[in-house]
Amino acid sequence: MIKPKKSLGQNFLINQDVIKKIVNTVDICNKDILEVGPGTGNLTSEILKKNPNKFFVIEKDNKLTNILREKFNSKIEIINEDILKINENNLNNQILTVFGNLPYNISTEILIKWILNLNEKKIWFNYLVLMFQKEVANRIIANFNTHNYGRLTILTNWRLKVKKVCDISPSCFQPKPRVESSLLLFQPKEKFFDLMSSKNLEKVTRIFFMHRRKMIKKPFNQLFKNNTDIAYKLGIDLNLRPQNLEPNTYFQLTKEYEFLRG
Repeated sequence: MIKPKKSLGQNFLINQDVIKKIVNTVDICNKDILEVGPGTGNLTSEILKKNPNKFFVIEKDNKLTNILREKFNSKIEIINEDILKINENNLNNQILTVFGNLPYNISTEILIKWILNLNEKKIWFNYLVLMFQKEVANRIIANFNTHNYGRLTILTNWRLKVKKVCDISPSCFQPKPRVESSLLLFQPKEKFFDLMSSKNLEKVTRIFFMHRRKMIKKPFNQLFKNNTDIAYKLGIDLNLRPQNLEPNTYFQLTKEYEFLRG
């Protein structure tokens, strides 16, 4: 029996009904698959039943890597690395369908990294089927003018379509986490707001949401040097709070920021 490591945020999914539901979220027959954080291989086994073409797994834990190697042999290609240090654009020549019971302690970091590193000419995945802590999932799919709405919502909405598949009870894991989980399905958007750099959107949203309960006048002036013509042009009331602006308004603000910087 492998003891899950708290330091790696390990909670192994053991409920077979949930595992089947995850695998059946999208069609993966003859597709190239990437699984992030396979753990002891419960989800891996179910994915293999669908006859994928190539099957990569990324597992940081050396002990789990050895277990997976013994269990699946040449059926999967194991990458024993830290997911945050991998250039996902170089993983495979073909588009990947991605599954992941993401470690909760780095789940948002993984998602933001993937979004900010998206290559406009070649997107490396067609679907992301990912599990998050329910609280985080609610922030990803939040509507503006709600308390869950924030940077994570805006960054996701820029390049990805997302919907909730289902919520998952703590009893479906070993050990049981103290929180509920949610399964989300992401797809790349064919059309999205054109920006020079994803890093600029990251900066603009970070500055605006640094003090999310305060009016946006201060962060606006920090970015645009009191240039109220931009606020007038975009129809923005500077007495609003960050959560009151739609994602598209943040995309427009980023475009204006890029223009001012030349």
